[in-house]
Amino acid sequence: MVKFVSGSPQFRIKESSEDAAPLYTFYGQPDLEADLVGMDTNESDGKQVRTFDKVNTLCKGDVVFSLISGKSTIVGVKHQGYLYTQNYVKLVAGNKVDPKYLVFLLNEDQSIKKQFQMGLQGTQVLKYTLKQVKELELPNLPTIDKQRLIGELYFNQLRLARLRKGVANSETAIMLQKLREASYS
Repeated sequence: MVKFVSGSPQFRIKESSEDAAPLYTFYGQPDLEADLVGMDTNESDGKQVRTFDKVNTLCKGDVVFSLISGKSTIVGVKHQGYLYTQNYVKLVAGNKVDPKYLVFLLNEDQSIKKQFQMGLQGTQVLKYTLKQVKELELPNLPTIDKQRLIGELYFNQLRLARLRKGVANSETAIMLQKLREASYS
């Protein structure tokens, strides 16, 4: 149902000082969060590397899973061509599972969360493994049309929640500024 492509081991990438070497930007947690809510947050640390090595990069529409946070998303156009390290796994969904629905399952499904929790028991460092992700048992899948609908609604809801949070933060900032001005007048 799903194929897995591990990220490039960061410590094996040989950096080049030559201008002719391709320049890659590392995909990080802020990028994943931005893709999840469909917004550009400008929080990426923008860490880059020049190398002639063959590295794994992301394409718009790829499903990516963070082995650090346990979250997944669909890569947005802004992160096309970003290099992903061994802390991430690209999941290539077959034709029986919709990519957005797969993200919904990985992030929200209780049976999958329980499987992850069982795998993390007794460990000090909460890091997920490729083995854990590969061994996940997906629940019975609805029809592909229903999957598409659920996946689309999931991403729309996350974007809406992020927009509302932004509005609330702006309103708070405006009110605090007015209160500061009122206290000095």
